[in-house]
Amino acid sequence: MALSGAVRAARGRCARALSWVPPAAGTGATRGRDGTRGTGGTTGTGATRGTGATRGTGATRGTGATAGTGDTIFALSSAPGRCGVAVIRASGPGSGAALRSLAGTPAPPPPRVMALRRIRDPRTGESLDRGLVVWFPGPHSFTGEDCAELHVHGGPAVVSGVLRALGRLPGLRPAEPGEFTRRAFAHGKLDLTAAEGLRDLIGAETEAQRRQALRQLEGDLGRLYQRWSHALTQALAHLEAYIDFSEDDNVEEEVLAQVAVTVRALLQELRGHLRDGRRGELLRGGVRAVIAGPPNVGKSSLLNLLCRRPAAIVSPTAGTTRDVLEVALDIGGYPLVLSDTAGLRQATDPVEREGVARARARLCQADLVLAVLDATSVSHTPVALGAALAALEPPPGTPCVLVLNKADLLGGHGGSPSASGAQGPPATLLSCGGSPSASGAQGPPATLLSCGGSPSASGAQGPPATLLSCKTGEGLEALLELLAQQLAQLCGDPLLGSPSLTQSRHSRHLGACAAALERFGDVGDSGDLAVAAEQLRVARRELGRITGHVGAEDILDIIFRDFCVGK
Repeated sequence: MALSGAVRAARGRCARALSWVPPAAGTGATRGRDGTRGTGGTTGTGATRGTGATRGTGATRGTGATAGTGDTIFALSSAPGRCGVAVIRASGPGSGAALRSLAGTPAPPPPRVMALRRIRDPRTGESLDRGLVVWFPGPHSFTGEDCAELHVHGGPAVVSGVLRALGRLPGLRPAEPGEFTRRAFAHGKLDLTAAEGLRDLIGAETEAQRRQALRQLEGDLGRLYQRWSHALTQALAHLEAYIDFSEDDNVEEEVLAQVAVTVRALLQELRGHLRDGRRGELLRGGVRAVIAGPPNVGKSSLLNLLCRRPAAIVSPTAGTTRDVLEVALDIGGYPLVLSDTAGLRQATDPVEREGVARARARLCQADLVLAVLDATSVSHTPVALGAALAALEPPPGTPCVLVLNKADLLGGHGGSPSASGAQGPPATLLSCGGSPSASGAQGPPATLLSCGGSPSASGAQGPPATLLSCKTGEGLEALLELLAQQLAQLCGDPLLGSPSLTQSRHSRHLGACAAALERFGDVGDSGDLAVAAEQLRVARRELGRITGHVGAEDILDIIFRDFCVGK
């Protein structure tokens, strides 16, 4: 066993219960001996994390830059281009000297207090700008290192002049992409999930994306995985203790049963977390919706109506759209990536055939389908609507919204696909290809209607439907409301419940963790405890790869805390 030697070396002395628990074995952030706040790893004695916490493979923590590389980096932290105020940041041991050089003062201003200074080129003494400077001595900074910020006017000449002046100072170099956040991770200011949340927050374009990213940045997802890691660490520590000390009657027999209960509960919780319908990933990257339908039913007109600009060419000639046209939209605070595609039919023209092939390929990748039909050329009975929808061959199980366009041509006598003749309850999210009901009277046009409101003989229902006129805009609000409902069901509320998976790598590592826990159950029944312990180590290592928190000392700490070994 990997820990047997270390544990046996402790035999013969009574190990007292430790007064503190490392974060990877605890539930969240701890405060280091220097007063700084971290989010994981062992308690530090300065800006660094512990004594060099390592990842599961033995590599030092981080993805490149480590705590204490010795060089100082600088970069423009605000968006490039003309702006009112530009923020230039420096981080590293030379940031204080750089601030004094450019500000022309013998000492930096008081920490975290803005000061108005004349910014000069240290080499020539030329005045570059008059702006605000801020000093963040480490470890009380974003990166955990000494940091300085210069808030100057955002003209390109001012920004480039200040950056050139910084580049001439000895020991300073331009930062690589993401290097400030990487240094913050290396100094324990945030874990990998929080770093990903920060990146998503910067790139958020909708309210729901912002809420999810901010929740992840604030540590909700990291704390969930740390709690699971803590449970695994305890289970592994108790199992190791049983293996090494059960012959001396120092460990109770109930320990094994408790370990099995903990692992089963964790496996069940982990499986539930993996079965989230990709909500977090859909919200982060946008729900991919495809407008599909026969030629000349108004698909491109619908795209233009939703994005409120002439993004697609519209022509009365059938088969105008040949390639896939994609636009990003914000619908009810949720991100929607909408694709206009070629009309689905048996094409004879080689170019149109390629367009239809691309349309079907994009349809297979869709998270949501907007099936557009001509309201004047299809019967409004659920049976007829179901048959027309089935002819489009939408992917089985993919949510679908049925849009009956050209409602303005119905002359006020257009039918709705309502099953009862009146407007029914709000449509629910159903799978494409659901069987429509056998009845179907007509209702008022341009309202939110439910296709197949009553179950068919097979128990399935048709997709939600609405009437629309792309020419007059009638029915647009109903369609937007319906889309918002579908997106809310696909993405969920990012502020409610357990935090969602947002990265494919999370799913990959959690899947490997669940597989290891399943193997633990299989091995545990056979009584091979050494192999069972190895499966717990594998599961714990996979969790650690998500947050970047993997340490070998945590297991020993819990053994000594929970068991008075050798008494």
